Amino acid sequence: MENTISIPFSSPYGEFMNISLVFGQYRNGQRAIEMIDEADGAPYAVASVALVDESLAADEVAIKNWSENAGVLESLIENEIVSAPIRWVSSGFVQVPICKLLVEA
Repeated sequence: MENTISIPFSSPYGEFMNISLVFGQYRNGQRAIEMIDEADGAPYAVASVALVDESLAADEVAIKNWSENAGVLESLIENEIVSAPIRWVSSGFVQVPICKLLVEA
């Protein structure tokens, strides 16, 4: 079952929009968060990432905060969707923040 929450979002490119966060799960059971632009219903970004070689607790989520997703972590923290990172894990060439999910999803 998917759950959605609406938040304001400012992109690193100066765009301001209202975003619907759609919560789901990856095939490995880890939490997934998709960002949908409420103005047109188009997908904006996937805020999370699945980590194949990492075990996460049921209330943890790995946030993609690099490349085109720069600023996503800060927005999720400001809107009290996730906690500040509780740890970081390596995945390829990046460090992935692992956060507690603070909302019912």
